[in-house]
Amino acid sequence: MLNVTGAKRLENLWDDAAADALDEPGRLLYRSNLLGSDKRITNYGGGNTSGKIVMTDPLTGEETPVLWVKGSGGDVGTMKRDGFSTLYMDKLNRLRALYRGEAHEDEMVGYLPHCTFNLNPRAASIDTPLHAYLPYRHVDHMHPDAVIAIAATENSRAITQDVYGDDIGWLPWRRPGFQLGLELAAFAAEHPTAHGVVLEGHGLFTWGDSSKYCYETTLRVINQAIAWFERETAGKVAFGGPATRTLPSAERRAVAARLMPAIRGLIGGDEKKVGHFDDGDAVLEFVNSTDLHALAALGTSCPDHFLRTKIRPLVLGFDPAAGNLDAVIDGLADAVETYRQDYAGYYDRCRRSDSPAMRDPNAIVFLVPGVGMLTFARDKATARIAGEFYVNAINVMRGASTVSRYCGLPEQEAFDIEYWLLEEAKLQRMPKPKALAGRVALVTGAAGGIGRSTAERLLRDGACVLLADIDRAALDAAKDDLARAFGKDQVRAVSLDVTDEAAVRDGFAEACVAFGGLDILVSNAGIASSAPIEDTELSLWTRNMDILATGYFLVAREAFRLFRRQGLGGSVVFVASKNGLAASPNAAAYCTAKAAEIHLARCLALEGAPMGVRVNVVNPDAVLRGSKIWTGEWREQRAASSNLSVDQLEEHYRNRSLLKRSVYPEDVAEAIGFLASDSAAKSTGNIINVDAGNAQSFTR
Repeated sequence: MLNVTGAKRLENLWDDAAADALDEPGRLLYRSNLLGSDKRITNYGGGNTSGKIVMTDPLTGEETPVLWVKGSGGDVGTMKRDGFSTLYMDKLNRLRALYRGEAHEDEMVGYLPHCTFNLNPRAASIDTPLHAYLPYRHVDHMHPDAVIAIAATENSRAITQDVYGDDIGWLPWRRPGFQLGLELAAFAAEHPTAHGVVLEGHGLFTWGDSSKYCYETTLRVINQAIAWFERETAGKVAFGGPATRTLPSAERRAVAARLMPAIRGLIGGDEKKVGHFDDGDAVLEFVNSTDLHALAALGTSCPDHFLRTKIRPLVLGFDPAAGNLDAVIDGLADAVETYRQDYAGYYDRCRRSDSPAMRDPNAIVFLVPGVGMLTFARDKATARIAGEFYVNAINVMRGASTVSRYCGLPEQEAFDIEYWLLEEAKLQRMPKPKALAGRVALVTGAAGGIGRSTAERLLRDGACVLLADIDRAALDAAKDDLARAFGKDQVRAVSLDVTDEAAVRDGFAEACVAFGGLDILVSNAGIASSAPIEDTELSLWTRNMDILATGYFLVAREAFRLFRRQGLGGSVVFVASKNGLAASPNAAAYCTAKAAEIHLARCLALEGAPMGVRVNVVNPDAVLRGSKIWTGEWREQRAASSNLSVDQLEEHYRNRSLLKRSVYPEDVAEAIGFLASDSAAKSTGNIINVDAGNAQSFTR
């Protein structure tokens, strides 16, 4: 990231041995991934790369030049070979004759599929003409903070000349599209010795006749900008200097843990939102600064920035010195409503006759002096990426405002991109959200068989999951496995003893900081014990009650407190047992504690209903595979109580059931997933037995 007090130069990571082993499209992908691996070069999903590569036409067998260019919606840092669109260059060149001028440039996008090479299904992006008509084999379009900081100044043309001389040109702001592609081509024709161009308020184009040369040119140009800012900002104070102090880390997280559920409740009524918290150095410098309000009001400059973050953030009136958090929370509803009205005013001022309907008017970015930045979106990855984009915007504002005057995009220009019909079409092509998208779940006992399967089931339906367990090693292993399967954004883990009131409170605070709040609690922490009543020690009785009754009470109480603060309803699922309904010999402590769980759930269903909180129970039986409680002594005790060997136990339970089937963790997880979802929206106070049939545990 750009730092006006000094920044490392971009390192040349090109490996000739690795690149030489690749074909030309392979080298293009290699270059793209290298560029996208450093957020100082371009933001996630931002920028694009291309190569004009001679290919064999599958119909004629003749060689023909083909444009390989990053397709719509991809990310250069993580894309694979299939992320490129491929288009015949001769057909792209013929489009020039069809162009009817700026008023009709959007229609040119409709011609791009007709230029597709080799039936490639990857949709071409709006930036395709920007690459196609430059007379160079390889082109990079990046969004480096250091260069956008130049492009976003009021005198960006003069600064570009000062930094680069005639090596890099400058073009005034124009929305991406066919016309900008023609203007880039004209610039290149008029300046044959130039190696690139700065686009006002947008980004950087560089080019060359090989992938390596293009890559190295891009790095060189960005490093020149970084060096220039180092010289020009030396000894200067960014953002007018600090206006408030930064709270200690623990206090920042505590403030975020209170603010995020309150905000989430206010903005998540129509569509559930997931939150992300960032208190990095760049964010804290900005939110604590004298110029915070003035710069935040100007909005972002680069189109990619405000498409992800909205035109401007909402700055909350928190004062670390006054400690006015309660007042800020009390005033949140008014602050959010004011932002919505301002956004509606922006829409009404700028709308065109054919503009799409106004989208969600809530803020995405919330800035909190002394604390950091909160971002919200329909999923965790999008919320995190929105925060990354706003950090890019902060870096741009820091550089631009330190050497000149920072300029955001004019309001109408910003609107015309945000509500561009082509952008709307892209949004309409997005896949339908999964059933639990935007939901946050906390699962206790998450490192065991049922807990882990439940987490997987919820993750598969799009939920974010906080795994909680007392076994740290097993918890970390579960987190790592699930993160590999579903992505790191979706999974967090917290070591949690459900019998420790403070630990439970801290665990739920972690859910708030990690994801913004909570929608689903799966209370699954468990133990098992077996002993005749006369041999049952008080310590054994107490341990069962502490974990299976008190522990369930503590996590449910904390969930209810959080659900009430959010005002979005919620779902609680207790994992009890067949033994909570059907008595078993030599297990009085366990059976009694499980019965307490079931009755606690009934009581909570009554209390939760008025605020839209559903509470239900799943009763498993004899889930041996993957279960932590069925290892060791408990398994041996249950086998002994039935005069069986340990190896005979699973077959015994299977044959005992009415359906003669074994019950597995994923079977229990299916029932939990149903009760947690909107499919069970009209169910509360219910019990689902997942026991392959046991007449003793029939509820009626």
